[in-house]
Amino acid sequence: MANTYSKVYCQTVFAVKYRKAMIHDELKQKLFPVMGNLINEAGAQVIVVNGVEDYVHCLFRIFPKNSISEIMKIAKGKSSKWVNESGLVAHRFEWQSGFGAFSYSESDLHKVIKYIKNQEIHHRKVKFKEEYLKLLVDFKVEFSPEYLFEDLV
Repeated sequence: MANTYSKVYCQTVFAVKYRKAMIHDELKQKLFPVMGNLINEAGAQVIVVNGVEDYVHCLFRIFPKNSISEIMKIAKGKSSKWVNESGLVAHRFEWQSGFGAFSYSESDLHKVIKYIKNQEIHHRKVKFKEEYLKLLVDFKVEFSPEYLFEDLV
């Protein structure tokens, strides 16, 4: 669209299905750059992708022609396919359905990037459920608790 200008930053957070601890160090080193490339290919501009064994944070700039849902559909779908074809995991790899999406101003980027890059340290103190709930509450996102987490049955 001509004469359309924007600068919108989005952080998405999502977990491995059933929050299985499947993203081991070797996989992490390969998966996160793949996810960044997929986000770029989907039409966004990746800033950082990082996470721990059972969940991931992605920070990217989104443009008016794209939807967050479409970017996540591509990044999650193609990355899980890549993981399963890579031979780096012993069992089928899947992401949880859905994701959390949170917007930031440019003035907040430095602290958000630092927070995402330090997930290993942060994760030692705060577990995924607690962190995710805090994000939803802090951003005043309405949610239904029964749909938040896919637990093992």
